[in-house]
Amino acid sequence: MKFFSKNEFIAVLSILAVVVIVSLFNFRIALRRARDAQRREDLGTIYNALGTYQSQFGFFPLGSTDGKIKACKPENFNELLEEFSKGVEFDTQGYLESLASCEWGASKLTDLGDVAQIPYLENIPQDPRTKVGISYFYISNGRRYQIYAYLEGEVNEIGYDASIVRRNLPCGNYVCNFGRADSITPLDKSLEEYENELMEEFQK
Repeated sequence: MKFFSKNEFIAVLSILAVVVIVSLFNFRIALRRARDAQRREDLGTIYNALGTYQSQFGFFPLGSTDGKIKACKPENFNELLEEFSKGVEFDTQGYLESLASCEWGASKLTDLGDVAQIPYLENIPQDPRTKVGISYFYISNGRRYQIYAYLEGEVNEIGYDASIVRRNLPCGNYVCNFGRADSITPLDKSLEEYENELMEEFQK
């Protein structure tokens, strides 16, 4: 039986090393693409749920200052409902502002006044890499909303938007580069800026 020579053995090991390195590299790319696909799917799921929410209530949940959906029960929820019910008109804005921020990956998006109703989202999605500081970012004034994510593949990924990057919005420790919004609301400008533009057009 003929054994490998030293040079042949080194050559075989070198080839195996290259194969392993290339395989690991391709595997990491595949995982990254899968995570980015999940992010696009998550924002699509949230988009659909918010559309259903708005069709029932006539408004979208507000956004918190740290980019979360404000649609969960605060500790004093029952007291708030009682207080609001005393008024002649329901204070919608006051009610929305009193709600608590929902936690990504841990909270439901549901009708807080009807526990029997099926939630719009049983579990509001969280970014696949929350543990390394990546998260979704939600903005809403009740009339319109924008929700953003960070795609790891950046310019190579479907949906990457350089105009979103220029807004420098924080998707956790990273700058958001992908997003969804209600109706025709743009993603490259703030809600206030867009509504001011609409008002100017209306006044012409």
